[in-house]
Amino acid sequence: MDSLGVVVNPIAGMGGRVGLKGTDGKLEEARRRGAEPRAPERAREALRSLHRRAPDVAVYTAAGVMGERAVRNAGYEPIVVYEPTTDDAAPADATASADDDTDSSDASSPVDPATAETTAADTRAAVRAFLERDVDLILFVGGDGTAVDVADMLEETAGDETPMLGVPAGVKIYSSVFAVTPADAGRIAAEFDRAADREVNDIDEDAYREGEVRSQLEAIVPVPVAPDVQSSKQVSSGSVDSLAAGFAREVDPERTYVFGPGSTVGAIERELEIDPSPLGVDVWRDGEVLARDAAESDILDVLEEPATIVVSPIGGQGFVFGRGNHQISPAVIDRADEIEVVASGAKLDGIDALHVDTDDEAIDEELRGWLRVRTGRFTTRLVKVV
Repeated sequence: MDSLGVVVNPIAGMGGRVGLKGTDGKLEEARRRGAEPRAPERAREALRSLHRRAPDVAVYTAAGVMGERAVRNAGYEPIVVYEPTTDDAAPADATASADDDTDSSDASSPVDPATAETTAADTRAAVRAFLERDVDLILFVGGDGTAVDVADMLEETAGDETPMLGVPAGVKIYSSVFAVTPADAGRIAAEFDRAADREVNDIDEDAYREGEVRSQLEAIVPVPVAPDVQSSKQVSSGSVDSLAAGFAREVDPERTYVFGPGSTVGAIERELEIDPSPLGVDVWRDGEVLARDAAESDILDVLEEPATIVVSPIGGQGFVFGRGNHQISPAVIDRADEIEVVASGAKLDGIDALHVDTDDEAIDEELRGWLRVRTGRFTTRLVKVV
């Protein structure tokens, strides 16, 4: 690979830890709740991984928080080919334009990524500029919505065959165009030698917040072939009635339980006569719901030891933490002394390994290894977390 285009959605994933299950249409609410950007750091992690393996690649990008900062921080000299339409997103003295390959000279703009006002139109315009320069790969940082924006531009350019690869930073990541982790994205970008068609999916976030998953295939696009590109999420996971009954029998009234999102964990909550929040996180102890549809701060406010986190891997992908449950943050995980992973046998049959991507490498490393997953009333299965 000789060149790539890098575009960052600086607000991707901000709604996760604060309990909004997405950022589409909820940015101001996320900011009001104290949300912090996660995409810029994940962009830097991916690009540093790339730089270790391919330091001489030419990197085209958008100004400021949409890529330039992360590219420069990783050790590259960015070629800025697009400036966002808002002044908030670009360095104060950036002078490059979509028609000029000159570098922007400043990556130290005081603009906070949390206040950047970039839009989907900016993402698409940046991708158009990359395609005009015939890059070998488009590396984007965001979630499913950003993936749709990139894919739309590939389709608009008469079915452009330039491959795309996502650095996962959004709350919901249903598409099979993302690397498992940011570091994996950098390695794949540096080493891939072929691409294959994969799915871009997106869901209706308003329906998602109400507990209904409406997933829709948006595009088929070329993606680098590598084992660390995640699969599409499977929405259905089969019956979990016996699993829920078995778990409920063993509940300790002295423990605080943090119940993660999803139908499998929801079945356990219903067995305990809890009305589960739709795709949210609930905190419960000895018959009392302490927090419902909780953000990270809500969980920490009521979390008392001993504490158990109950989660189910995402079907088809195998993520235990870092996809759709950002409210269960590293701080929450660190406070719990027990993690229970539950899944039907049918769900595990479609998963080769489990994954974690919490934004905290020390926590991720602590969670890796062999894990016993509860699959029924009395049955468990040993699965590796990688």
